[in-house]
Amino acid sequence: MTSTSHSLLDQLQHGPEAIAWQRWHALYEPLIQGWLRRHQLISSDRDDVTQNVMTVVVRRLPDFEHNGRVGAFRNWLKTITINCLRDYWKELRAHPRQAAATGVLDEWADDQSAVSRSWDLEHDRHLVNKLLAMLEPEFTPETWQAFQQVVIASKPATEVAADLKITVNAVYIAKSRVLTRLRHEAAGLVDDTNF
Repeated sequence: MTSTSHSLLDQLQHGPEAIAWQRWHALYEPLIQGWLRRHQLISSDRDDVTQNVMTVVVRRLPDFEHNGRVGAFRNWLKTITINCLRDYWKELRAHPRQAAATGVLDEWADDQSAVSRSWDLEHDRHLVNKLLAMLEPEFTPETWQAFQQVVIASKPATEVAADLKITVNAVYIAKSRVLTRLRHEAAGLVDDTNF
């Protein structure tokens, strides 16, 4: 993956770049599938609902305007997913789990509920981990190791420098380079980019 001048969200909103949409799909398809699995959808139904969510996102993303609130994109995506799930359950009115599923969707739609807060945390954690995996090939192994040890493993920079036989300054530079790229890619997708 190459470095870009615009965040992934900007790329998606301002042009039909196939590579950007492939990256978005790779980031979000597993997250959406996981949430649909919790709603006890069988595999083929999960695939159908996921495809519906992706279709709505592709169609409506050019009109998405980030309102500056924390979680704006995450909440927008959650609303689309909930609405696609509601449509799915409407088609299965006679299904024995329909009423319970609709109740869970109401709870998920409530921004103050435990289910909604769980979505928020999982969304951000998932995106950061996936973005890091996508970004790793852009960096030398030494830079990546320094970043992982100091940021992920929370080791002191002096210890990391000694382990890798580099300067403490090189550790801080590695940390800064990776975090800068991560913040850039996460812009608009993960609102708390204070990592």
